[in-house]
Amino acid sequence: QVQLVESGGGLVQPGGSLRLSCAASRSMFGIVFMGWYRQAPGKQRELVARITSGGSTNYADSVKGRFTISRDNARNTMYLQMNSLKPEDTAAYYCNVHTMVGDLWGQGTQVTVSS
Repeated sequence: QVQLVESGGGLVQPGGSLRLSCAASRSMFGIVFMGWYRQAPGKQRELVARITSGGSTNYADSVKGRFTISRDNARNTMYLQMNSLKPEDTAAYYCNVHTMVGDLWGQGTQVTVSS
């Protein structure tokens, strides 16, 4: 069973930056797309950014121009560069891999934006 491990979360001031990483325990096949989701207390989990197997990306309107999703296939790792962070970006962030046979989720990493 492949495992996904997120890292890079933490406490940052408004306007600051963080880079999240999602490392897979081994190479995966049949990936349709990979993505980052987030869930704030009392709210539903929402899609933040997604990257397809072909490299196309899409973003939630709330993060466009501030967040960038990328991947390094050689390292089996996906990233989320987050700039110009706002308090409303505070949430637990989860990575997801959607394959032809199902979904995998990481355990989540907390991002807190506060002064």
